[in-house]
Amino acid sequence: MARRSVLVGSGTCLPERIVTNAELATRIDTSDEWIRTRTGIHQRHLAGENDTCVSLATGAARSALENAGIPASDIDLIIVATSTPDQAFPSVAVRVLGELGISRGYGFDVAAACSGFIYALSIADGLIRAGNARCALVIGSEIYSRILDWEDRGTAVLFGDGAGAVVLRASETDGEDGILVTHLHADGETGDLLYVDGAVGLRDKPGVLRMSGRDVFRHAVAKLASSVDEVLSSCNLQHSDVSWLVPHQANIRIIEGVAKKLDLPMERVVVTVDRHANTSAASIPLALDEARRDGRIRPGDLVLMEALGGGLTWGSALVRF
Repeated sequence: MARRSVLVGSGTCLPERIVTNAELATRIDTSDEWIRTRTGIHQRHLAGENDTCVSLATGAARSALENAGIPASDIDLIIVATSTPDQAFPSVAVRVLGELGISRGYGFDVAAACSGFIYALSIADGLIRAGNARCALVIGSEIYSRILDWEDRGTAVLFGDGAGAVVLRASETDGEDGILVTHLHADGETGDLLYVDGAVGLRDKPGVLRMSGRDVFRHAVAKLASSVDEVLSSCNLQHSDVSWLVPHQANIRIIEGVAKKLDLPMERVVVTVDRHANTSAASIPLALDEARRDGRIRPGDLVLMEALGGGLTWGSALVRF
């Protein structure tokens, strides 16, 4: 009887402050029409003075635990995907362990930019299958507003802040639900297409985000479509078997481009980029939680998740609910 990881809960934590395109246009040389037509974004949540990567991650974790109907004491592993930790160390995951009052288990962070949640999900699944954890929180938490160049309209309008989380539990039944397969990729030769020109440890250069938008778009559509085909092929499944595509919410044009290559109608694609903008590693769990709670994703559905981020890194995960 194979040990597998089953997704039993999901949760969300978004900052209270909502910033519309119109409000951004009062600070940046842009307009609501320019942003909407090029990205599909209408608004985004931005962190307040008291919001931290840890506080957002903890809020999403509590939301996911409540949704799963389990106490924090059941958790023995936390993995947080983030590019915007509050400190170089301790990790955000270890801070969340403390906030939740978990005295056993372990935790660590994963840095894979916008692909971070897929990477973290794959690692958690592997640890559960290997018997190194029984119940895990996988969290994407980001505060990109603090690493943006607010004078660069090519990047400043694209991102938002927030956190999303899922609860994975080990299952030793013969059921068909759970994480079926994940595939991860990286190409270090494309690292200069999307990066932060500094680091937490560089006191005089904390860094801001830099991006070559056209090149990232070109790589995104091709690599994501290829990754999706790879993950389906490994399970002997077809595009038509997919109930829902939950993509990284970077840009509506990228999302539509991938859906077109997969012959998936947009009615089967979960889209939140219009309200959340690009929340990097948080975007997939935020979208997944919304679709679970509003009833779109139902038991038995086959859900495909995919993302591409700085590195370049990319990957896909296939989950049966």
